[in-house]
Order: sequence, then C-alpha cells, then structure tokens
Amino acid sequence: MATAVKAKPKKAAVKKPAAKKTTRKAKDSEGTTLVVVESPAKAKTIEKYLGKNFVVRASMGHLRDLPKSQFGIDVEHEFEPKYINIRGKGDLIRALKKDAKDASRIYLASDPDREGEAIAWHLAHLLDIAPDADCRIVFNEITKPAIQEAIREPRRIDIDRVDAQQARRMLDRIVGYKLSPLLWRKVRKGLSAGRVQSVTVKLISDREKEVQSFVSEEYWTVDLKLRKKRSRLFTAELTAIDGKKPSLSDKKAAFAVRDALEKEKFTVTEVKRRERQRKAAPPFNTSSLQQDAARRLGFTSRKTMMLAQQLYEGIGLGRKGPVGLITYMRTDSTRISQLAMDEARAFVTERFGTSYVPAKPNVYATGKNVQDAHEAIRPTSVLRTPEEVEPFLTNDQLKLYTLIWQRFVACQMTPAVYDTLSVGVAGGKHYACRATGSVMKFPGFTAVYAESGSKKEKDVVLPELSVGDVLDLSAVLPEQHFTEPPPRYNEASLVKTLEEKGIGRPSTYAPIIETIIARGYVVRVEKTFRPTELGEIVVKMLEEYFKDIVDVQFTATLENELDEIADGKRGRNKFLADFYGPFEKTLEKADEAIGHVELPVEESDVVCEHCGRKMVVKQGRYGKFLACPGFPECRNTKPFLKDTGAFCPRCGGSIVERRTRRGRIFYGCKNYPDCDFVTWDTPEAEPCKTCGSLMLRHHFKNGRVLRYCINDACKTRVDHPINKELERQRARAEKNASAEKATAKTKTPAKKTTAKKTAAKKTAAKKK
Repeated sequence: MATAVKAKPKKAAVKKPAAKKTTRKAKDSEGTTLVVVESPAKAKTIEKYLGKNFVVRASMGHLRDLPKSQFGIDVEHEFEPKYINIRGKGDLIRALKKDAKDASRIYLASDPDREGEAIAWHLAHLLDIAPDADCRIVFNEITKPAIQEAIREPRRIDIDRVDAQQARRMLDRIVGYKLSPLLWRKVRKGLSAGRVQSVTVKLISDREKEVQSFVSEEYWTVDLKLRKKRSRLFTAELTAIDGKKPSLSDKKAAFAVRDALEKEKFTVTEVKRRERQRKAAPPFNTSSLQQDAARRLGFTSRKTMMLAQQLYEGIGLGRKGPVGLITYMRTDSTRISQLAMDEARAFVTERFGTSYVPAKPNVYATGKNVQDAHEAIRPTSVLRTPEEVEPFLTNDQLKLYTLIWQRFVACQMTPAVYDTLSVGVAGGKHYACRATGSVMKFPGFTAVYAESGSKKEKDVVLPELSVGDVLDLSAVLPEQHFTEPPPRYNEASLVKTLEEKGIGRPSTYAPIIETIIARGYVVRVEKTFRPTELGEIVVKMLEEYFKDIVDVQFTATLENELDEIADGKRGRNKFLADFYGPFEKTLEKADEAIGHVELPVEESDVVCEHCGRKMVVKQGRYGKFLACPGFPECRNTKPFLKDTGAFCPRCGGSIVERRTRRGRIFYGCKNYPDCDFVTWDTPEAEPCKTCGSLMLRHHFKNGRVLRYCINDACKTRVDHPINKELERQRARAEKNASAEKATAKTKTPAKKTTAKKTAAKKTAAKKK
C-alpha cells in the first residue's frame, strides 16, 4: 500500500509542471518572469534594468554535482554521471522551485561559458523545465541594452556545450579519484593528482632542474665613449673583430682588446635614419589580463579573477545604482563589438585629437585554438573613465579597472612613432662598433598605455654625424658579465606558458595554481614558483608510470577534443571511453610495480615537549613547519623558525622569520610569547655601527631601500646601494619624459575640463 501511495505522486510530479507551463505560456503572457543568475551581485544589477514583472534570483553557482564521498560515474553504463544536490543548498533549491512555480516564464542567465551552460542545464532539471524550452539567455556585458536584447532572444540550452563541460568534469574525476588513492597508498595520505595540475607541477619542476644544473659562464663586452670634436659624448658597442662577433671569455682577453682599441683611429662608416612604428597590443583576454596584472600590479591570478568578477557583476555608483563596469572576464577572444569600437574612436578623437585615431579601426587576429565565444575584456562604456568611478571602487578594483580601460582605449589608437638612428663606426681595419639612438616622434597609443614587458627604448640622442667623420676616443670600458640560468616561473610567465602550450583554459589557471600550492607541491619564494621535495617525488612517479598524465602534448590534445565535443563534432561517451580503457590498465600495472615511497625526512634540533622525539621539518600550504615524527600518537606541531642572525632589542633572544596565516613574512623574537617584539621590516645581523642597536631594512614600493637604527636616540639612516641606481633610472626617465613632452602635440583642452568635473564629482561623492 505504501508503494502505491509513493508511485502516484511521482507520476503526477512529472506531468503536472509541464502541463502548467504550457498553459501559463499560452494563457498568461503578462505574468511574472523569473530570471536565475549565478551571484547576488549580478542579480542586483540586472534587476535594475528589468521591469516590475521580472523577479531575479541567484543560484549561487552550482546546485548539483558529483558526490564527494564516491566515484559517481557508472563506467559500465556509458559513463552515466550520478548527480546529487550539493549539501547546504536545500533551502535555496526549495526557494527557487517556489519562485518557478509562481512564474509564467523562466529564463536561466548563468555565465556565458561552458560552466554556465552546465549550471543552466542543472537548473532546468531542478525546476522541471522542458528540454526543448527557449529558457536560456546570455549576455557578454551587464548593461541595459545587452540584458534587454538577451531577453528578446532566448534559446534552448546547448547540450553540446553541456556535454563538453561534463566530459571535462568526469575526466578530472576519473584522474583524481583513481590516481589520488594510489598516491595515498604509495606516498602519503592527503595527496592528489590532476590532469592539468600534474602537468603544471612538472613544468615548474623541469624549470627548477634547469636552474640547478645551469653552469654560469663568464664573458666580457666592450663599450667605447666617442665624440665628434666638441659635441656630446655618446656610447658605441664593439660588435665585430675582423668581421666576427667578439668572443671575450676573460679579463685578459677584454683588456687586450681595450689596449688595442686605444691605439686606433675611429671614423663613421655608416649612418642609417629611419622611422619606426610600434603598434598597440590587443585588448585583454583572460590570459593576458592575468599576466599584465601580475607584472604591473603584483596580483595573483586568483586575485585578478576575483576583482574582475566584481567589476563584471556590478559596482554601486552612487545614485546610478549597481553598474557592470567590464564585459565577461572569461574569454580567449580579442574581438570587439562595432558599437564599442565606434565609442572608443569617438572618445579618442574628442580627448586626444584626430591624429591619434587610425583611418580604419584596429582589428586583432585570433589564434587557431580560440573559441571566440565572447568579446575581449573591455569597459562596458569607455566614457566611464577611471577618474569618474574612482570614488566608488576599492584601491585594487580601481587598479584593475584602470588597466582594462587603458588597454582598451589604446588598442583603438595610432601606433607610437620613433625616429631611430644607427651609426656604424670603424676602429682601424680590425674593429667595428655600432651606436644606436631613438627619439619618440609621436606618442600615439603610449599617451594612454605604455606596454609592460616591452623593451625600453634607448632614448639616446646622438650628435649629428656623417659618413667619413673622424671621432675622438674618450674611454674604452670593458665590462664583466655572467650567463644567467632561465628564470623560474612567476605568476605571469607560468600563465603565459600554460596558454602557449594549450594546457587547460585561461579560466582554470587561477584554481590550478592555488591547488598545487595548497597540496604542498610548489611554494612561492620571492614571487617565483619552486617545487617542493614532495612535488618532485610525485612528478617523478607520474613520469615513470603515467607519462600521458604529465605529458604536455597529450594534455593539450585533450583540450582540443573537449572543444570538438562543444562544437558537436565528437561524442562525450566515446571521448571518455578512449581515455578510460588505457588509463585503467596503466593504473593496475602501476599499483603492482610501485612500492612504498619514503619521503626524505629533515630532522631538526627542536625536541617535542610532549614525547621527547626530535621534531622533523614538513612542507605545508604556507611553507615549512615542524611536526612530531610520532604522528598520529603525537600531533604536536610548531612553526619552522628561520634564524635571521639578528638579536631582539628587548630580551636579547634570536629574531626569527615568521609567517601570517595568509603567508606574509614578518619577524619576531624566538622567545614569544614571553617577548612580543615583532616587525615587518627585515632585521640585519650586523648591528648599528654608532650605538650597537638593531638595524632594520625597510623596502619602499618604489624600490628604494632604507637601512635604519631601531634606537630613536641614535637615528642612524643609511642609504642602500640600490638607491643610487634607482636615482639614475629616475633621472633618465625624467629626461625621456621631458623630451616626449617637447615632441608630442599638445592635447585638447577638453581634458582639463574633464579633470575639473571629475574632481568636483569626487568631492561630492566623498561628502555623501
């Protein structure tokens, strides 16, 4: 009897909603329309653009997923996934179902990517929306025209894109849930392996091997200081000896060349003048935004994407309410809509003049693996300048918005133009030298955005020279150099390498980097990534038994196949079957062949006060820490204290390096909590020469370093040697800037008016 009672409501539950929806669509076209987005911030912004008959709710991301406690994929039945409602989302699901029941129409407006398409598909299942219903709306920017256009053009959920996302999710589940337990058995519990994260760790590990095995070699270069009669001195570089590139491997060879050059006569053999152009970079996509934010602003990929999400979803601009400031931030395209292009060109014409606007709009080519589903990352309105929105943004939000705004405006401006001069100089019959100079003739796009990472122009003004001019030698300057190893990966270079090699997708880079740090496979040291011993051991094991998992080309090929699924050219189940069969066989062989791997143990001289054992050094998410080797019987842990060699000014104890919960380094007394001396500035082992007190090093944001005595009565201040070099660089920059101002055309007075208006708005906003 109980079974019969259960069966009847179940059938009614399937048929009833479908019948209601059909009658509501035909009968009541003026009822309430439910729009479901992903985040509350986005809901608040969109609600402002829609009328009274619209209700906007947030799903808070995914509502269903594969279960955490089990594999969740039925391999025997065409890789059928088992989805369950995510724990803690029950109340939200019930509220959405209630809103859906009361609505005459439902639109699913999750993000316009594959992940968003999958979220919409799960929502459609939960809200009993018919598979063929036109319920999906997408928009690249959160502006009124974009939202209204999306409402006018709903479509069906794209099952091919959903299948591509499901295939990625299940592929990662197969690798993670099948390979990770092997690592637990053979290495230690808590480890994980992933299809993309393992390749990323391998890249970092391989680069570290290159750095460690690199043998530095000495070499010398020779510069000459020359002048024509009483004109200014200029520098020329020795480029050839008897027609061949100089190979000066030691001081003896370099000084022999110096002595020979001092006896030669120098004449100008060639003078080349030309005009050179440098074009603006394309607008940002996800990868280039992460790279530039890391280089210029020092942001991690995770921080960049978090801030970009906030700017996309909407920021409250005073009386205007919440406004989406940028277009969708997960994109691999550099495409710009015609409307945005026209607006940018009109803005540049008004602000800078017609000479800064190219005859035709700048269009940027896309790569062969680009999906081109969305536009480039750009401001939703170029008229919303950074100065205008500054009062409403946090410092970090403003920095990122300014970067995006400047790059977009610059991409629709004319190239920068330089006058270059290249002079060939002969030193007798055996030696050839070359001097180069470059002066900016027209700033073009650099008036808005100076590219990061590009070679700085040698803004050297050479004297007027002609072929046959005799030059006087003022000095010969041999200089010693050493070859350097390839640089370790930092946030920007790692993202760039992942993109170039086709590993993962730009939207996944931030979580990948966070995951490999959290697992203890790599650590950040001075903003660069280094593998831990654990990371190297895991990579070595995977290389030996699972070559495909850590093979760059194999991983990139899988990404291309996922793209084919999204385009409807390949089946999801066939893709998973082709991967799973060989992978399962390899897993069985590896389980039999691999013995237990003993991790190297670094023993410290610190004794555990609970059990008397000597504590060992372990690697965690935030670096090294001390742990008792008696785990799990003894769970005692302590911070790993790195001695600085300096002594506490209060109690005389050692000052050690410590870390905050977020990983930021500070310094404190080893005798804490008995002594609470702490400082952010770096202690120096050598005490003050005047009074013998502790000396600290303070690093300013502009690169300057100040060494100072902690004793207020002493007040000793010592300039660091790096400051002199910074002063020289600053002087050169000021000289270059004044030269640019002299050559560049004056900008229209509209800028001053805008600046005054901006200042007035900012003052008014602060008063409010």
